[in-house]
Amino acid sequence: MGALLGLLLGVGLLMVLRAGSPKSARSSDRLSLHQRATEKLAQAGLSSITPARLAASGFALGLVVLLIMFVVSRSVVIALVFAALAGYTPFGLVGVRHRRRQDELRDLWPDAVDNLASAVRAGLSLPEALSQLGVRGPEGLRPAFSEFGEDYRATGRFSECLDGLKAKLADPVGDRVIEALRTAREVGGSDLGRLLRTLSAFLREDARTRAELESRQSWTINAARLAVAAPWILLLLLSFRPEAVRAYDSAAGLVVLGFGAALCLVSYRVMLKIGRLPREERVLR
Repeated sequence: MGALLGLLLGVGLLMVLRAGSPKSARSSDRLSLHQRATEKLAQAGLSSITPARLAASGFALGLVVLLIMFVVSRSVVIALVFAALAGYTPFGLVGVRHRRRQDELRDLWPDAVDNLASAVRAGLSLPEALSQLGVRGPEGLRPAFSEFGEDYRATGRFSECLDGLKAKLADPVGDRVIEALRTAREVGGSDLGRLLRTLSAFLREDARTRAELESRQSWTINAARLAVAAPWILLLLLSFRPEAVRAYDSAAGLVVLGFGAALCLVSYRVMLKIGRLPREERVLR
């Protein structure tokens, strides 16, 4: 009986280890912090800016605000608080631009796919149809498709040019569209026009549903931003009064402001988590 229990325990442990091995393999494929930052900058349309330059701009802005607030308030504690907020500002702006650009691209893709379907129906090949989007496609997508057309005319390698287009766009919806076109190109057949029309209808319905849900959730996000900004605007106004500054210019004041900043940050993230729809991940890089 004891040997049977030992055997079952060994088999159970072996199954647990084998079940965990794919997860560990997947974890090794995750992007590093630098790669995630680079991809986020590309998704925000700021591919010319490196993560190092973004961090340097945050540090420089924080240092400038630190000096200005110290001159205004004569308080190191208040100056440090506003310097930390200013240092985070470039990262926050990148996040805002990233979300805004993803929303814009989500609205542009149905028109782009419609243009592709029309070009294919007119007799153009798939590479030619993609290249003409750099001239006649939606304005926000033209630079990426113009670069695709130049690469394809220079190399003639459709698959590699599609990979470059994916890296240039760095968009989850774009990944799905490009992989669908790659599959249609490799498999062949006469149903490419039907595929594009179906894909366009799906993308348009998805964008419409998401826009409706986001409009209903926007009040939660706006309330979170107002609740976070209000105490720091009040602190900025109080920093012009010497008697108010003395109340914070101490170790206890630093603790109070630090605890308040941490509480605001956690509350803001929780509110965003509740009110914002989940973002699509790039699973088809």
